Amino acid sequence: MSISGILIATAIVGGIGLFIGLFLGGSAILFKVEVNEKEEAILAQLPGNNCGGCGYPGCAGLAAAIAAGEAPVNACPVGGAAVGKKVGAIMGVEAEEGEHMVAFVQCRGTRDKIKVDYDYVGLHDCRMLSFVPNGGAKSCNFGCLGYGSCAEVCPFDAIHIFNGVAQVDREACKACGKCISVCPKNLITLIPYSAKYAAACNSGDKGPITMKDCRAGCIGCGICTKNCPEGAIKVENFNATIDQSKCIGCGICADKCPKNVIVMLSGRPVCAEGTGEHEEKGED
Repeated sequence: MSISGILIATAIVGGIGLFIGLFLGGSAILFKVEVNEKEEAILAQLPGNNCGGCGYPGCAGLAAAIAAGEAPVNACPVGGAAVGKKVGAIMGVEAEEGEHMVAFVQCRGTRDKIKVDYDYVGLHDCRMLSFVPNGGAKSCNFGCLGYGSCAEVCPFDAIHIFNGVAQVDREACKACGKCISVCPKNLITLIPYSAKYAAACNSGDKGPITMKDCRAGCIGCGICTKNCPEGAIKVENFNATIDQSKCIGCGICADKCPKNVIVMLSGRPVCAEGTGEHEEKGED
């Protein structure tokens, strides 16, 4: 090949390279996506679990919503107050102190307390039991099925199955809500971490039926309601619930409950005036 041919080939290759370079450079300028510096700064402060507990599609979605003023600075349940303060500083606002919430399983129907109608052999997935007779082998149609679908979806290893019932590690729980969504019995709810007592039953059956099916179920007797000094307990659909905004943690309801449905969660309860010392009772 002659020198002129080599020079021509080199010029062609160089020209093509120059054209591609100019084309790519121009495209980068033309299609440049503006980066929201606040959004990037917020995203850097979020924990990166992408659990969806905030209601947005992952941490990036929440960061975009906060930067746009569409979500509060303390919307991340995993990061809690500490992350809320950092994000608030980026946005130039004061982060409100939010209540630390944790998941609570409204059931104490362990294997030794619940009646079983038949032996179930099949997939250990709570969601699949809606296709079997009575929604599961346990006589109580409202209780925990015990196959751990909630534990499987928990990204923080905060739920484990003990003696046929799901229990929550309150220290590990970040209130992401995934366990709530997956439970086919709607047994799991969020309550304040500071709560002293909770009613651990979700049954909607009348007392005689509940007593036949489970030795740990609420019979709707109303004794807790009558004895609560703050009016914090109500019985609806034969089942007791506690209004945590009114509960002072006196523990009278737990002492009076004939079925031990109301359980102490953590800490020492505050005794109501005139009731004397209260014996602590841990949750099973």
